[in-house]
Amino acid sequence: MSTEQAPLLETRGLTKRFGNFVANQGIDLAIYAGEVHAILGENGAGKSTLMKSLYGFHQPSAGEILLNGKPVTIASPQAGRQLGIGMVFQNFTLVPAMTALENIALFLPDMRNQLHYPTIEKRVQALAERYGLAVELRRRVGTLAIGERQRLEILKVLLSGARILIFDEPTSVLAPQEVEGFFQVVQRLKADGYAILFITHKLPEVMAIADRITVLRQGAVAGKFMIAEATPAAIIQMMLGKAPPQPARQEALNNGIERRKLAELRQVTVAPQQGGVRLSAIDLHLLSGEIVGVAGVSGNGQREVGDALLGLLPLEAGERWILGQEATAWPAARIRSSSVACIPEDALQMGSIRGMDVAENMILGEQQHYTKLGGLVMDWPGVRSSATRALDTVFATKAPRLDALVETLSGGNLQRVVVAREVGRKPQVLLAYYPARGLDVANAEAMRQLLLQCRSEGAGVLLFSEDMEELFALSDRLIVLFHGQIVGNLRRDEFDAHHVGHLMTGGQ
Repeated sequence: MSTEQAPLLETRGLTKRFGNFVANQGIDLAIYAGEVHAILGENGAGKSTLMKSLYGFHQPSAGEILLNGKPVTIASPQAGRQLGIGMVFQNFTLVPAMTALENIALFLPDMRNQLHYPTIEKRVQALAERYGLAVELRRRVGTLAIGERQRLEILKVLLSGARILIFDEPTSVLAPQEVEGFFQVVQRLKADGYAILFITHKLPEVMAIADRITVLRQGAVAGKFMIAEATPAAIIQMMLGKAPPQPARQEALNNGIERRKLAELRQVTVAPQQGGVRLSAIDLHLLSGEIVGVAGVSGNGQREVGDALLGLLPLEAGERWILGQEATAWPAARIRSSSVACIPEDALQMGSIRGMDVAENMILGEQQHYTKLGGLVMDWPGVRSSATRALDTVFATKAPRLDALVETLSGGNLQRVVVAREVGRKPQVLLAYYPARGLDVANAEAMRQLLLQCRSEGAGVLLFSEDMEELFALSDRLIVLFHGQIVGNLRRDEFDAHHVGHLMTGGQ
């Protein structure tokens, strides 16, 4: 990229207000063709609002947006796409009941009343091969793994003709070995002259892929770096305005906790569901006061193991035990009410209800504790008090507003709501799917400390993560899944990244 090149897209003094709340304040930003520009900041720093203003989802309250040096008004996402701006949201915008190919056809700018699917498929396949974005186009989206859905979203944006690509936490759904493949996609796009805006909380990724960095704090630009002058410590200091938190580390097991089995799968077999994987003769137990990590490449049975424990999948064979009782025939509601909590892998689709605000979502499943007069009246002051206490005591930065609709929250803030709700109920068994997903540095560490606190209080935690460092730092034991089978069951002193990676990919 030439240092004298003019910005492809630029903001000058961009400000966005929601009532009295200022989400963005006087943002100056320049995006160049053939460049990866990383946007960093804490949860609630204004990153998503800024990106949505660039895409046309929000209208700026003040300031201007320039495209190729000329002021433009981006009145809607459709107008944004017509100007060549595309966005891959953290929460995907796909129709689950339709095939991948049909979802793409719906998004094409030149779509006609009568579609010729072979022609569309040929266009998609050519683009998928060029950028390494393989997707089974004839499968329904509802049966695709999350990683495949993200690749489909990227293909949609590219086929719409976008030249400015906004990626919101693009690697949050990828296994470690898939991240390098994504980086290769980005490098090819960059070489082809695409301008790429990259929102992430993973500093190693920023250092590996970004050319330029802009840091937001409390809705304003806190600072900017060229990658050659940036260091992780300087970035974190700028993001937080203070020294970074100490990383969570597991300590020796508390010998004062009685070791008993809290949850168990005995020789469990589960039939594949909607493109998932079959579980075969799974033996798994979770003890009080321990964290059991689950490692595996995405789509190798992680979701099925959790769903089998939660009663969301029928068992073809074997038994399920919860708190010392056989629970093979228990419905999911009974299991959940038996001191079992879950941080799901998709906070918006699986952990919250659209159209309800934060306070309402914080009491899901426990509404009866806040009713009066036989259920005719809700104790809303009590709801707000409990929700505020849970949110303020479990995380490191300012909590989201209780009256905000959950679908309007950033991915990180929504994740905080779900984690606070589930952990705040003091469960004996906690299933945590990728709990740091979408969280900034401070809140990710606060979340990990929460899991260790649950463990120290005697809970059993089943931790699903694709971050090897996180698994090694927090787990007492580690199981490795491959094609629906447990191929490794390791004690802490046996943890080794090379060995675990070998097992994850089918090695003996």
